Amino acid sequence: MARIRYTNPNGERNVNSFKKLMQWQRERRRKVKDLSFIVPQESAKKIDYLQKNRKDVTITWIGHSSFLIQMNGLNIVTDIVWAKRMGLEVRLTEPGLTPNQMPEIDIVLISHSHYDHLDIPSLRKLKGSPVFLAPIGLGRLLERKKFKHVKEFNWWDSISIKNVSITFVPSRHWTKRTLTDTNTSHWGGWVLEIDGKTIYFAGDSGYFDGFKEIGERFTIDYALIPIGAYEPEWFMSSQHINPEQAVQVFLDVRAKRFIPMHYGAFRLADDTPEEAIDRLTEAWEKQKIEKSSLVILKLGETVFV
Repeated sequence: MARIRYTNPNGERNVNSFKKLMQWQRERRRKVKDLSFIVPQESAKKIDYLQKNRKDVTITWIGHSSFLIQMNGLNIVTDIVWAKRMGLEVRLTEPGLTPNQMPEIDIVLISHSHYDHLDIPSLRKLKGSPVFLAPIGLGRLLERKKFKHVKEFNWWDSISIKNVSITFVPSRHWTKRTLTDTNTSHWGGWVLEIDGKTIYFAGDSGYFDGFKEIGERFTIDYALIPIGAYEPEWFMSSQHINPEQAVQVFLDVRAKRFIPMHYGAFRLADDTPEEAIDRLTEAWEKQKIEKSSLVILKLGETVFV
């Protein structure tokens, strides 16, 4: 029986050809990049507080697309990856929180199946007995890996856990872990709501009009938006936004605060962490947006919503 192959809202599969991949690799070998810039670590990490907090709404950046989000006594993680390398590339920075520094986790949010967002060894290091919320088509993999309490979501599906409303929302991306499973599971972001406080975790995405619909459906306080892995743009633009587009996403979803992510941990493309941040801040200033609305976190830094 043929497996379902998921597509983006406009019907595109978003899979680059092998010829284009080889063209990028040839182009990449001619580039010289400065990787000396390292995303800083927060020196005053709130580890003891995070382990005990059952009241405040907080966001802590662990690195890449991994966050610890605390809402209404729930400990929630997004795309948790503690891997020390991704393919042939060694991790550029240490995670902001180690597995031992984490509290017991109640909910795991997974945006899609790519290895820099879904790392099975990292999931096994989580404390507690969490519920895994995953895109449709991904439950079979998680259950095969012996994870319990797995729930699958299609776009706009919602669940309420301890009065926290969690909705799976669209993105423009694709999935693949093996030679034969391309797009056999879906992809997207997550919106979390409690008592008028809303956090949007965008997952991975190229730019598309769906961001405007998300902004129409929710009143977002904090938007966690990717800014890295965009170069070369002729190859990456269908699956990853660049920093200027990330600013436009912030405007589209009408959020109050922007936390950048998906940079600084792994060299997935040809851009560097420093280039991503520089382009982001330049685009922010060009749009004349309030400076305090851009919240560039250190690794392990916590903000209160």
